Amino acid sequence: MSDLGGRMLPVACGLLCAAATALAAAQALRAQWPALQPRRLGALGSEALARVAARNERVVPAGVLRRLDRWLRLAGRPLDLTAPRLLAAMEACALLSAAAGAALSLCLPLGTTALILFPLLGAACPLLWLRDRIRTRTQSIVRSLPWAVDLLTLSVEAGLDFTAALAKVVEKGRRGPLADELSVAIKELRLGKTREEALRNLARRAGVGALSSFVQALAQADRMGTPLGKVLRILSTQMRVERTQRAEKLANEAPVKLLLPLILFIFPTLFLVLFGPIGYQVFLGGSF
Repeated sequence: MSDLGGRMLPVACGLLCAAATALAAAQALRAQWPALQPRRLGALGSEALARVAARNERVVPAGVLRRLDRWLRLAGRPLDLTAPRLLAAMEACALLSAAAGAALSLCLPLGTTALILFPLLGAACPLLWLRDRIRTRTQSIVRSLPWAVDLLTLSVEAGLDFTAALAKVVEKGRRGPLADELSVAIKELRLGKTREEALRNLARRAGVGALSSFVQALAQADRMGTPLGKVLRILSTQMRVERTQRAEKLANEAPVKLLLPLILFIFPTLFLVLFGPIGYQVFLGGSF
């Protein structure tokens, strides 16, 4: 253990000295050349990213770009990203991770596996971030949908037409991804699209099963000539029931999810506190 500490101490000192030297050099360069100010560097980085994105748009297969564009659409277009720019960000992260892996391989005996593993992990980071954004947005839409349908039902039954009722939901409802998508649907309705087309576009952009079922039921009601208020009242009741069932399901899953942390972390600590002194006395002959 002491040998390992003796080998790691020079490495840590060298890394600290290198970091201090790099920081001092960066401050000196910023003082000498105003072009290296953070805003200018951000502009240069954005320009380089745009060039790489343009190259990706020409080289990468169209199927890959369509799949990434679909994921970005489901995530709500975070940071106004496009599929080529997302690929450029993945390449930049992979390059930085490869440099970090090479630097660590010089200091630690990681082998050639690090040179392969680090770029893959770096390229996966933007995809993991995008997956989290999709999951968060989907959960927000699912939670806001029953309340929005209730308000839409009240507005339609009060005498408003469908477009005005949607506008009232956006105005009085909760802010979030669902309100943003409803705003886009209202603009499409005012530009002349039919109700079915606007709602189907809404379901396609959101990518949520509950919203797709809601849109399908409204489209079927339009074809059959069923009164809109009656259909909305039935859908509102059904969504409230589904929300209650979903809450009960999550409550029933909680004990099962807590079982693994209990076994791995809490029980061993509890047993160590309870039986550790007894084992110390029995096996090592200690006394307190």
